[in-house]
Amino acid sequence: MQYTVKEVAKFAGVTIKTLHHYHKIGLLKPCKITNAGYRLYGSTELEQLQQILFYRELDFSLEDIKKALKDEPSRLECLTNQHELLMARKQRLERLVKTIEDSIVHAKKGEVMDKSKMFNGFNKEEWENALSEQGKYLKEKYGYTMPKVKEHQVDNLNEQATEAKQFICGISNALKNGWKADDERIQQMLENHILCLKNHSHNINAQSFAAQAKFFVEDDFHRNMLENEQIGLSYYLCIAAELYAASN
Repeated sequence: MQYTVKEVAKFAGVTIKTLHHYHKIGLLKPCKITNAGYRLYGSTELEQLQQILFYRELDFSLEDIKKALKDEPSRLECLTNQHELLMARKQRLERLVKTIEDSIVHAKKGEVMDKSKMFNGFNKEEWENALSEQGKYLKEKYGYTMPKVKEHQVDNLNEQATEAKQFICGISNALKNGWKADDERIQQMLENHILCLKNHSHNINAQSFAAQAKFFVEDDFHRNMLENEQIGLSYYLCIAAELYAASN
């Protein structure tokens, strides 16, 4: 069965002008144009339009949609990829809604919201901006190129950031309170943090984490990040991590 541009526009929820534009730029061509100049669309074109509209919901530009559709080997794979992207967006939006609701509660009470919870729900672009300075530094000094943030990684990164912030705050408070670096409470924090990293697919153990902590002390950029949180924090964490590695 074939449909006119007016019919397609009606049940797809788009304007006739939009369909004309998609045809003009080669994004969605009708299967037939009658002698009278009417555009007709079949089931294949409707499937293509559905995929285009899914990408539009994901804020893809029309040019990027053309490239995406060209690179997709099958409709099933295209839909599967779009499903993953939309689910990632759904999860992020749910997290943002929760953050907004928590912000409203704190505002009503006249309280300052914990900064570790204030930014739950960062999106892909915000993560890229947040990591850009570190990425540039690693590239210039060590020739290491950080992998680009992908949409489906955003929720994972938000979870890791929240846990990492809690971990650093815990170690910082331990330093302020004068706990020894081999205190069982600190060692438990390290164990929990390393386990969290493993659960987020990081290939790490007690020894490699200790080596990482040592690198943070030796490297200006990462040492300053920790020292800005608490003076002496980078050295304290390094010692604690080495003691933890020695006992494991």
